[in-house]
Amino acid sequence: MITNTELEYKGNLYPNEIVDVKQESDKFYFTTDNGVILELTVIRNSAVRFRYATEHLFQPDFSYAISENAIKGFSQLEFRETETEYWVETARIRVLIDKKTLRTQISDKDGKIINEDELGFHWEENYTHGGNSVKMSKITQASESFYGMGDKATHSNLKGKRVNNWVTDQYAYGKDQDPLYKAIPFYIGLHNQIAYGIFFDNTFRTHFDFSHERRNVTSFWADGGEMNYYFFYGPEMSRVVQAYTDLTGTPELPPLWALGYHQSKWSYYPDSQVRALGKQFRKLKIPCDAIYLDIDYMDGFRCFTWDKEKFPDPKGMIQDLEKDGFKTVVMIDPGIKVDRDYWVYQEAMENDYFCKRGDGPLMRGKVWPGVCSFPDFTNPEVRKWWANLYKEMIAETGVHAVWNDMNEPAVMEVPTKTAPLDTRHNYDGHPCSHRKAHNIYGTQMVRATYEGVKKFVFPKRPFVITRAAYAGAQRYSCTWTGDNVATWEHLWIANVQVQRMCLSGYSFVGSDIGGFAEQPNGELFARWIQLGVFHPFCRVHSSGDHGDQEPWSFDPEVTKIVRKFIELRYQLLPYLYTMFWKYSRDNVPMIKSLVYFDQEDPQTHFRTDEFIFGDQILVCPVQEPNAKGRRMYLPRGNWHNYWTGEVVEGGMEKWVVADIDKVPLFIKEGAIIPFYPVQQYVGEIELKQLTLNVYYKQGIEDSTVYEDAQDGFDYKKGGYSLRNFKLNGKEKELIIQQYKDGTYETTYDSFKIRLHGLPFKIKTIEVDNVKVPLDTVRLNGDSTIEISKNFTELHIIGA
Repeated sequence: MITNTELEYKGNLYPNEIVDVKQESDKFYFTTDNGVILELTVIRNSAVRFRYATEHLFQPDFSYAISENAIKGFSQLEFRETETEYWVETARIRVLIDKKTLRTQISDKDGKIINEDELGFHWEENYTHGGNSVKMSKITQASESFYGMGDKATHSNLKGKRVNNWVTDQYAYGKDQDPLYKAIPFYIGLHNQIAYGIFFDNTFRTHFDFSHERRNVTSFWADGGEMNYYFFYGPEMSRVVQAYTDLTGTPELPPLWALGYHQSKWSYYPDSQVRALGKQFRKLKIPCDAIYLDIDYMDGFRCFTWDKEKFPDPKGMIQDLEKDGFKTVVMIDPGIKVDRDYWVYQEAMENDYFCKRGDGPLMRGKVWPGVCSFPDFTNPEVRKWWANLYKEMIAETGVHAVWNDMNEPAVMEVPTKTAPLDTRHNYDGHPCSHRKAHNIYGTQMVRATYEGVKKFVFPKRPFVITRAAYAGAQRYSCTWTGDNVATWEHLWIANVQVQRMCLSGYSFVGSDIGGFAEQPNGELFARWIQLGVFHPFCRVHSSGDHGDQEPWSFDPEVTKIVRKFIELRYQLLPYLYTMFWKYSRDNVPMIKSLVYFDQEDPQTHFRTDEFIFGDQILVCPVQEPNAKGRRMYLPRGNWHNYWTGEVVEGGMEKWVVADIDKVPLFIKEGAIIPFYPVQQYVGEIELKQLTLNVYYKQGIEDSTVYEDAQDGFDYKKGGYSLRNFKLNGKEKELIIQQYKDGTYETTYDSFKIRLHGLPFKIKTIEVDNVKVPLDTVRLNGDSTIEISKNFTELHIIGA
């Protein structure tokens, strides 16, 4: 007879004193008397990994998030023991491990505390599901601020917030609603001009408390798995973000057309409507590179099929659109209709590729086609099969790119909105339940899609989009911020979301311009375009249930404004492409919040509206109706007003005039901004000349222009053109030096240099130390000069 059914202990458990220490190259193992092991791995001089085990047992060390190309290695490593602590020291940081509690403290070499444990690692046994809930608490430093965490519809600074990560189909979400479509458990802490980052690589539902429950404590925990986190030291925020981005990876360069303007709707059909859409863009001379087909192009929403009534000749339609400069992008969802006569379903059934419930039956749920089964994309065999499914669609029909939607996975008419938690997954040979695989499911789907698209568009570059994502998904795809709403509040949310995603390693991102749900008025649509053209991914997408959202759907004034800003994006394509190259190669975010740009200025720590586009363009969207301008903060330094030419001193707030046809836009002094001529689509015209907009500065400023063939992979073998410019401005002279790298030869032979803010009248010009007649450089007043693209030094001397 059972007389006592209570558990002996229920609640938090803590490590006790360390009884054993050993070192294996870059790894240190600290074992406590009650069976906790801390595995501390030195990755770089400023990056360390902390991994904890209980009961003397580590789980298999496997991660989908970490890039194979992540840079590892360090220059110095020392290990010491004191009476109370162990010290692990690199060239840049010192980690102290307390002998009695296993708590850690990280400082710089001067002893300044960067981050330290409060309770440190602790855990609680999960008697419902097995395993542990793993927890970590840190001391919040004085005046500490927090940033990052990917797709959160809340203030840029997370101080005082609590958020969690569980990728969720959140239609028409609101401000501060959480969770959303992505799980990126990475945050940046900033205090005392010291920035650091923590990436909690755990795919279970994770939770983060940034001094919400207790004002002096920051904590993070997970419903299962390991306490496994990476620590990155700055002290500059830029170093932290770049180190995290290097660890989780960046994408290859996209085809240049992917950075153009894209038009989407749920849904454009039949094919006559799609053709008419393309004709209207060209008739109105509004640049556009891609048209999207949502789920209604399919036969009964069956993936990899076409509705033969709506689209009797998809190949012919795609070819005709391509002749007019349009790429065709189609949607593919994970739900496969349960239909014995459907070839995709048949193949998956025959090969046992669908997810199953804990007791063996197939996991099924309702999505657009009705009852569906779901491929297990955590199985490498399934990913390979899925990739090959794209052959007919891409190699034979001619589709150019794919977007994956509903891949959280979203399941309708169930309270959880997703697969049951007992659903089983292969997890690349580490079998688990949906509790662990849920947050990674969409990433593994788009990974498979990326491999398929890349295989069948070759020798062109792939372009793939995903809605759901975990850290590292940026290696495979672009993303957008999901089903937003046509409101002014959501315009603010879109701005914050994209900045936060870029800080979180995922720069190829945008929002549904104009809002997916409901209908914007013309003013809101124009203001959203003015923001969206400065996002790395620029696409209008709407539900269609609430009206039309094409650029001409409003009044002629709005159409004119929309055209103007889309044209500006096309002019800025070489600048945008250079931004992407820096992101891909150097892990630099394409959009920079002001706190990233100048963390030493406390005025930037709580700014949400203003951002730096690339390195040298300051943008501040207008986010309320009936505005004739707005107050904004200009970061320190001098800035040229793009519209008026006025040079404004930064480090202060300023009222900026911005009626409906303008957005506050400033160029950093000394910048050299490349412009292409306006094109209706990428590749429409052969470039005969590159315009360089030169913004005078008394002092030195560096600028870069990266170009290549705009598609293909020759750039990986040196087939690129990299121009590094150094501007040196003085009271009566301006010197521009150019350093060229790469073997790619651009189609243009000359630059048109447009001078902005030059404070003197030009007297003489020297090119490569040779004085040249002013008429040979076609000097136009004091504003433009035409010069060979191969110059090494341009010397402009004033009267």
